Amino acid sequence: MSKLLAALSPAPSGWSATTACCNWKNVNCDSTGRVTSIKFVSQGLSGTLPSDLKTLTQLTSLSLQSNSLSGPIPPLANLSSLQQLYLDNNNFTSIPYGFFQGLTSLQILTLTQNIDLAPWSIPTELTQATSLRTFYASNARLLGLSHNNLTGPLPKSFGGSGIKNLWLDYQLNGLSGNINVLSSMTQLYQAWLHKNQFTGPIPDLSNCTSLFDLQLRDNQFTGLIPASLTSISSLKNVSLDNNFLQGPYPKFPSGTKVTLDGINSFCLTTPGLACDPQVTTLLEIAAALEYPIKLASSWSGNNACNQWTSVICDSQGTIITVNFGKLGFVGTISPAFTKLTSLRNLYLNDKSLTGSIPAGLANMTSLQLLDVSNNNLTGLIPNFASAVKLVKSGNPLLGINTPSGSGGSGGSSPSNGTTNNGNPLLGITPASGGRSSSSSVSPGTIAGIVIAVVVFVVLFIWIICYLRKRHSRFGSVKNGKEVIMNIGGSNVVISIEVLRQATNNFSEDNILGRGGFGVVYKGELYDGTKIAVKRMKSVAMSCRGMKQFDAEIAVLTKVRHRHLVALLGYCINENERLLVFEYVPEGTLTQHLFQWTTGRVTTKVDVYAFGVVLMELITGRKALDDTMSDEGSQLVPWFRQILINKENIPNAIDQTLNPNEETMESIYKVVELAGYCTTHESYQRPNMGHVVSILCPLVEQWKPTCHEEEHTCSIFHGEEDTYGIDPHMSLSLTLDR
Repeated sequence: MSKLLAALSPAPSGWSATTACCNWKNVNCDSTGRVTSIKFVSQGLSGTLPSDLKTLTQLTSLSLQSNSLSGPIPPLANLSSLQQLYLDNNNFTSIPYGFFQGLTSLQILTLTQNIDLAPWSIPTELTQATSLRTFYASNARLLGLSHNNLTGPLPKSFGGSGIKNLWLDYQLNGLSGNINVLSSMTQLYQAWLHKNQFTGPIPDLSNCTSLFDLQLRDNQFTGLIPASLTSISSLKNVSLDNNFLQGPYPKFPSGTKVTLDGINSFCLTTPGLACDPQVTTLLEIAAALEYPIKLASSWSGNNACNQWTSVICDSQGTIITVNFGKLGFVGTISPAFTKLTSLRNLYLNDKSLTGSIPAGLANMTSLQLLDVSNNNLTGLIPNFASAVKLVKSGNPLLGINTPSGSGGSGGSSPSNGTTNNGNPLLGITPASGGRSSSSSVSPGTIAGIVIAVVVFVVLFIWIICYLRKRHSRFGSVKNGKEVIMNIGGSNVVISIEVLRQATNNFSEDNILGRGGFGVVYKGELYDGTKIAVKRMKSVAMSCRGMKQFDAEIAVLTKVRHRHLVALLGYCINENERLLVFEYVPEGTLTQHLFQWTTGRVTTKVDVYAFGVVLMELITGRKALDDTMSDEGSQLVPWFRQILINKENIPNAIDQTLNPNEETMESIYKVVELAGYCTTHESYQRPNMGHVVSILCPLVEQWKPTCHEEEHTCSIFHGEEDTYGIDPHMSLSLTLDR
């Protein structure tokens, strides 16, 4: 400890050579006087750590982060008690051989932001750290991870780093995602990424002016080879074999060794020649869809009419139909579609497209059908000709002229000075070619009102006829044994004679199931209507049983939903109570639940429910809302569509929140968390511990808002505010109080 004191400049506060080290500030010792922890964080210390630290055999925690320490990291091998080692944000220059040897208790190791470290590899002895749970080494010149089992995408922290040699080839199951981060790794000299599962196009690497060796073979790259790649003068070795690359065959300088063999799908075999115009256009369209591999694997050659997936041509070899429907592509609708001047049918439905419909599509004279349903499109709708059939349902934000900027500012107001007054569809205008009228009602509006009135009248008549038909279905109700009651404005009492006839006198063969309060029978009315009759046990007609019966009547007669079995009627026969429901032929809910959840029942159902609650809080909407259109009535699928594009989130949140820029950052985190909580597969959902860890920092940074109309406002006075809460206390401690 004396050598450590001598090596640091300035000396840490509270450290003195004249006092025992166990009395030094931020130093803890055990009962025998052995040092167990050292902590000096962000103290502005410099110097080189002495190699004698390895003699602190009882050391469990060493926290040296965020200083200016330099030189080699001292050897800490065989410190079997060491659990936490924080060395990040310093200027260390090297990691000694055998540094990780014998660190069997190590749980946390952070080396991030040590940009002066010499390139190093994770050694095999790190496998001895069987307790290791957290390992951070971004921007720490780490390399040499070939022939391992790393998975997932390249970390964004690689961008702007000083990494020169990136060796991540031959991963057992393969790294995945795109490699866009390479474009900002300007010090890159070697990139070995072959034998993985990387996808997407090769990025522009023109800023990597020192790049010498690029190995990208045996992946799933798609799209065109960027022209900039052939112009990097330092690049001498390139392997691009066995991908799904498309477009013109690239022409590299004569001094560059290039391999392009295998399954690539270049349109021609002669370097430098352009592709057919229709092929070029389709590749532009694919670029907006992030070059999906489904297209890249089948779009081969220089003739788009030669069995290209999703493309139909006429007898003249001209593209007339493009059908991308239900292929699950992501991205945007490319304006390049307008170059296909003979295009008649364009199917873009049931995908995950974002952005707007290009206005140029409305000028395509041959277009007859455009289907963009069930996506996540936004913006205004172009003014298509009347001959074009436009299918656009399932895009909750499409056609809404939302104001630009945050907080609702930046949008234009109606010219007549009126507001929307809570009507979400007011202010919808065509993107082009539309005409406005500020003083008269358009013929289209009048026609719409007339149609609405006609529909309402027809619907009203149908409801009356339906109710009369249902009433007659049960026959007359006999007084005496049955007590006639009025529920929801109509008599729905069914005689016991009708139910006995319908269930074959409650035959054992008609039993559908048994419950705590009785038996459920299948029945059939004289007109063929299938029913389910719940016959409550006579012995159960205690006070509790009567309350159960009354509760079911009260709830089921008020609730009407397409996903709930409807109550058709009830019967009171002396001590018997019976409920009559619609018959569900697919079996019981229990059967469906256990069939669906076989092997998948987890404790994360509560996480899903919590995610739905978060969605309700964020949007101000109900989980199920029959007043909305079909595609918007269920909150979770609607909300998850919104999540596809972060730009849609401000338009989807409850506007009464009126968030500022800082608050929006918190909302984005909660929105993302809600999405994770409601993923379809339970194993992909976080546990509640993780949910709490995400929300706690947001709670701790919250401060109450003081409105002028409120009588009181929470103002911090010293250690506690007017509500008795200590603003400096952590959330967990506050909850404990």
